[in-house]
Amino acid sequence: MTSDTDRTASDDIRLLHSLDEMEGLLRVADEVWGIAPGGLVGPDFLVALAHGGGYVAGAFDGDRMTGASFGFLARHRADSCLHSHITGVVPDRQNDGLGRRLKRHQLAWARERGLAAVTWTFDPLVRRNGWFNLHVLGAVATEYHVNFYGPLRDEINGDDDSDRLLARWDTDSERTRSAERATLPAVEPAVGDCIVEGPADIVEVRRRDPEAARRWRRTLRDELLSVMDERDVIGLTTTGSYVARRREGRP
Repeated sequence: MTSDTDRTASDDIRLLHSLDEMEGLLRVADEVWGIAPGGLVGPDFLVALAHGGGYVAGAFDGDRMTGASFGFLARHRADSCLHSHITGVVPDRQNDGLGRRLKRHQLAWARERGLAAVTWTFDPLVRRNGWFNLHVLGAVATEYHVNFYGPLRDEINGDDDSDRLLARWDTDSERTRSAERATLPAVEPAVGDCIVEGPADIVEVRRRDPEAARRWRRTLRDELLSVMDERDVIGLTTTGSYVARRREGRP
């Protein structure tokens, strides 16, 4: 029997260049988010992005693309970064470590080019994504953006506001290096920390009670916006609440 670890280790993660590869990436996006090819970006855009020095990559199990990611060079708080626009793994390969390998491929790419960080956005209501980004990878969340993308209307987000936290994953910090060795533990709040509670499973709440999901959105928005001018979200407690800690050494 092949273990999940053995299976994900066999996937080849590589940079993409051809039009056919870009069309394959968009088919992966459709599997992950329910975005029909062409509804996200066109394959011609991805070819231009890769040619112009951006990041476009896919994971392959044999000839099948099992995961995909693309991003572009950006500046955040005066630092040169790779901003990851999407990273996703096909449904039957989720939760087996392939997503972590894709993100670490991004990190290696950014390090090789002397970039300060990899950044991306994520929905603060989705607790499992918060844990993955802040604890498995070792990023911190530095900004809160209200309805950042407007209505997405894909199979995951529906018609909810697209509020997002901006994750920053420093390429050469002790926090990042520690997370490469082992998942960071739940945060023990310290004096002065702000604790912000979120739903355990927003997907189930949205299915059962869409109005309750919207209330969670407004509550989390108000509480995080009120503290993030001077704080970063550094992780979650053992009960799944966000911990926002006063920012040190970063403007």
